Amino acid sequence: MTRLRMILPAALAAGALCASWAVPAAAQQPATVEGPRVSWDYSVWGPPRPFTAGIEALAKHVQERTGGRFTIRLHYGGALSAGPDNLDNIKLGAFQMAAICTSYHPGKNPGLNVLDLPFLPLADKDVHWRVHMEVYRHPFIVEEFRRWNAGLVLSALQPQSELMGRGRPIERPEDFRGRRIRALGGTGEALRLLGAVPTTMQATEVYNALERGIVDAVAFPFTYAFAAYRINEISNWYTINLAPGANNCPTVVNLTAFNRLPPQYQALIEEGKEKAFEALKASQEAAEQRDLAAWRAQGLREIRYSPEVLARIQEIGGQPVWDNWVRDAERQGVPARELLDLVLNRAREYAARQ
Repeated sequence: MTRLRMILPAALAAGALCASWAVPAAAQQPATVEGPRVSWDYSVWGPPRPFTAGIEALAKHVQERTGGRFTIRLHYGGALSAGPDNLDNIKLGAFQMAAICTSYHPGKNPGLNVLDLPFLPLADKDVHWRVHMEVYRHPFIVEEFRRWNAGLVLSALQPQSELMGRGRPIERPEDFRGRRIRALGGTGEALRLLGAVPTTMQATEVYNALERGIVDAVAFPFTYAFAAYRINEISNWYTINLAPGANNCPTVVNLTAFNRLPPQYQALIEEGKEKAFEALKASQEAAEQRDLAAWRAQGLREIRYSPEVLARIQEIGGQPVWDNWVRDAERQGVPARELLDLVLNRAREYAARQ
C-alpha cells in the first residue's frame, strides 16, 4: 500500500490528493497550524445527511487545526450549482470544492465509471473506502480528472443501493419487467437487463416522480437517501438485500485552488481523510438503525431475497454489464480491464485482512 506523504508538493497535487486510505494519527501535530486566511466554497445538492458527513468532518478538521484560518463553507441544496453541473463549474473555478456523482455525466469520466458497475464486492464499508481511494489515485484516473482541472479528494462512500416503491413489490426476477425505476450508472444497466425501464434524474426530483407515477420505484443508497428525500412517505415496500450497486460520488477540488494552498494546509486535507471516513461510516450505521425501525413501524413491506433468487438476479444483471463496460470503455482508450481487475483484486485482498 502506498505510504501517505504528509507534505504535498504543488507539482504532484493531482495525484497526491488521492493518497492512501489510512492517515497516521495527528497526536504529535502542533495544536494550531499557522498560515494565511483562506475561505473555500463547497457545492452539494440536497440537505445535510450521511452523504455529507465526510466533507463536514473534513471541514471541521481544517478549521479547528488552523484556528479558523482555513474554512470550507458547505452550500447545500444546489445553492451554487446543480449536481450534474458541479464538475463543469469546478473546471471554471466557480468554487473550490464540490460533490459529484460520476453517473450524472459518464462521458466526462469514463474510467472512473468502473466504480458504478453493479454487484461489485464492496458491501463492507472499510473495503469499499480502501478500494475507492486506491482507484482514485490510479494514474489514468488522475489524468482523466486533470482535464477538468480537478483532483479527487475522498469518496462519499455511498452504501449499496436498494429499491423502494409503490404498488406491486418486486419479489422475483420476473417482476422487474416493465417497471420504471430511477437508477443510475451500472445499477440502471443491470435493471435494464432484468427487464426494467431505468430512468436518470437528480435525487431532488425523485419524490415528485414517484408520487406522480412517472416511476414505480427508486434505487437509492440504503437507507439514508430514502429518508433524506422522504421517499418512504409515499412508498409501501422496500428491498433489504438486493445490493445491485453503489453510485460513485466523490468530492473533487479545483487544482488551481489546491496548488495555491500552503503545503501545511494541503497536508491537513490529507490528514483529515481518515476522520472523514470514520464520520461517514458512523453516520450511515446510525441512519440504518433509525430508518429501519421507522419503516417497520410505518408498516412498509420488507422484501428479502433468498440466495437462489439473488443468484438468478446477479447472473442476469452482473457479469454481462461488466463485460459490456470493458468492451465499450476500451474502445475509448480507457484501460478498463486493468481498472476492473484492480477493483476486484483489491476488494478480495482487503476483505481477507478484515
